[in-house]
Amino acid sequence: MADTNFFNGFDFQLLETGEFKEDAVREELIHPILKKLGYKAYGHNRILYSKTLQHPFVKIGSQKRQINVIPDYLLEVAGNYAWVLDAKSPSENITSGSNIEQVYSYAIHPDIKVEYFALCNGKEFVVYSINSKEPILFFQLSEIDKHWEEIEKVLGPDRFAEKKIEKFTLKIKDKKPEINYSELKLPKPIKPRKFATRRHYGVHGYFTRQSWDILQHYIKHFTSPGETILDPFGGTGVTAIESIILGRKAINIDINPLTIFIVNALTIPVDFELLTSEFNKIKDTFDKKRPKSNVEIKEFLTKYKFPTNKILMKDANIKSVDKLFTKKVLSELAYLKHLILKVKDKKIQKVLLLVFSGLLTKVNLTYHNSKTGGGDAGIFRYYRYRRAPNPTVLDVSKFFEVRFKRIFAAKKELEPFLDEVSLSNFTNIKSTATDLSFLETESVDYIYTDPPYGKKIQYLDLSIMWTAWLDLEVTDEDRKIEVIEGGSLKKSKDEYSELLAKSIKEMYRVLKFNRWMSFVFAHKDPHYWHIIVETAEKCGFEYAGAVKQDNGQSSFKKRQNPFSVLTGQLIINFIKKETPKAIQKFNLGSDIYDLVIETIESVIAQNDGADLEQINDELIIKGLEFGFLDILSKEYKDLTPILMNEFEYNEKNQKFYIKTNQKFKTKIPLDQRIRYFLLSYLKRKEYEKEYPTTDDIILDIMPLLKNGLTPQNQTILNILESIADEIGNNRWRLKQEGQLKLELF
Repeated sequence: MADTNFFNGFDFQLLETGEFKEDAVREELIHPILKKLGYKAYGHNRILYSKTLQHPFVKIGSQKRQINVIPDYLLEVAGNYAWVLDAKSPSENITSGSNIEQVYSYAIHPDIKVEYFALCNGKEFVVYSINSKEPILFFQLSEIDKHWEEIEKVLGPDRFAEKKIEKFTLKIKDKKPEINYSELKLPKPIKPRKFATRRHYGVHGYFTRQSWDILQHYIKHFTSPGETILDPFGGTGVTAIESIILGRKAINIDINPLTIFIVNALTIPVDFELLTSEFNKIKDTFDKKRPKSNVEIKEFLTKYKFPTNKILMKDANIKSVDKLFTKKVLSELAYLKHLILKVKDKKIQKVLLLVFSGLLTKVNLTYHNSKTGGGDAGIFRYYRYRRAPNPTVLDVSKFFEVRFKRIFAAKKELEPFLDEVSLSNFTNIKSTATDLSFLETESVDYIYTDPPYGKKIQYLDLSIMWTAWLDLEVTDEDRKIEVIEGGSLKKSKDEYSELLAKSIKEMYRVLKFNRWMSFVFAHKDPHYWHIIVETAEKCGFEYAGAVKQDNGQSSFKKRQNPFSVLTGQLIINFIKKETPKAIQKFNLGSDIYDLVIETIESVIAQNDGADLEQINDELIIKGLEFGFLDILSKEYKDLTPILMNEFEYNEKNQKFYIKTNQKFKTKIPLDQRIRYFLLSYLKRKEYEKEYPTTDDIILDIMPLLKNGLTPQNQTILNILESIADEIGNNRWRLKQEGQLKLELF
């Protein structure tokens, strides 16, 4: 593969800020590409900047003055024009609409007459032929290194000199670059921009959803175009959809038929003119004939079907689906669904049912206005069917139109990525993560998944309003194999743990060797973390480190329950290896309470106050690194008593501090504390494939030791020499297994 590191570590997240404009796209991104291809401002393979052309067809004014058109780049090879390229800002669409038409007009201009034209908005790069509507080359600019061979073949000067251009469809490509995946570093955390796309947020309410940009970050890091990505707890398909966009093969699995329906309706190709026409006909008919009196409401409820399924959740104060709506709204919904089912085109019908289903979230009696503005459904806010004391009754017709516009925009955004090739490489099925027998052993290149967290959310039971209206069947067997604790079947923690373990075993079986699994988890009980790591290690996975990742949103439940609800998440990473290393379990030689206090104090010291997420994450990671998660899970699954008794809590910022006029409580001697933090720091650096300098180590460790007694650098260095080896150029690596004594204290 060519050396294409010509963006000099450019941070592609800058493109999402709104401050990165078209001129910056030219300077920072397009120029390096053209230079690497071999084009210059002079010589044999030339770049002509902003060449002025007279519009061949349009003139203005009574004097018929000429209009000038100016392509950003005109590429010339051996004295002949080869192709044109236009830069756009990151917010502009380059896969459909007027931008393509504009650059097409440059390509066919009588003074130019080239077959190929390209557009780049900083995020994406696309090449078209004037003879085809489909792109011949399309890729994410952040993954240019994985497409460089094809780029040279399509756009390099040599190809034009040879007068030979081959057509490519690169959304799924078979040729894989040679990458040693087992040697990859862990991805760095990013600042998520959860609502920056239309394809996920605003489409349909759901209980959990990963941020699309975190998914893209991990998919790009651990895979190459054409490889297969699995999410066995797929939910609303964020993993799968982002995989498709990035040119991967995607397998989306979930036990909930609602999520499978959402993903299917969102990704199914449709005729947009027909979709709009059918929507308008339905809305016009609905507005004219919707029931307007009590007599008509009663008549409609007799004439049109509506669901009466029982709500099985024991804490629900509404007992059946029909009782979730006023009689007027119920009659309108029944009639609206009847109109949708009359649509003959089944694809259009499915999309309109998705619009209808999304509407249900806002017109039920759990929906109410919130103090922060807008409104929220109690099903999402409280995870139960709780009739609001003062429900907000919204107009069905108005919000049917609002939902349609959002889904139309989402499907338009996805349209360029959903061609015949990408859809043929996409699997979306209702099934269980505990049995992946339909997948071949070692057939998957990467797994990214976000499983249910114990009894936090009872997905199937909570989905009853939507599954009932959509006529989606949920069986007792589905509930039996759903990986949750509690629910209508009252599954125990042990049953949940067993189901979770079964899913991990299946993930291990289908994953290829030397490939990665990223497991997202946000439960505060260390017991579940212990189950994940223990099961993964028993299967043969090697723990490769955890990443603290903000998920971009603070929930109502977090604001109401700051001590019991986590809003952040840890992404724990494993590799499937032939000879995996087990996590070294250290002989602690100290009261676990002292370790817990020591860790909490260090997080507070490092961050000048720490919230529950920061404390919980650091304890989980320390437990993983030193092998005491099992002890944490038994003795310290609830940190609230320790935190409230030993530390000072600020209700405004929800952070903990060392109590006023009080030194740190830890009784662990300074040299042992240094050893504890050095081991942790070096272990993490090893997972990241980094070897820090002495200065790096001291600068990282020193803030963790604030307690009125600052150690000398030599003290840290002496302990460092006992647990690590200097590997040249003043860099350090933890002593290898067998060399390191496992006594922590």
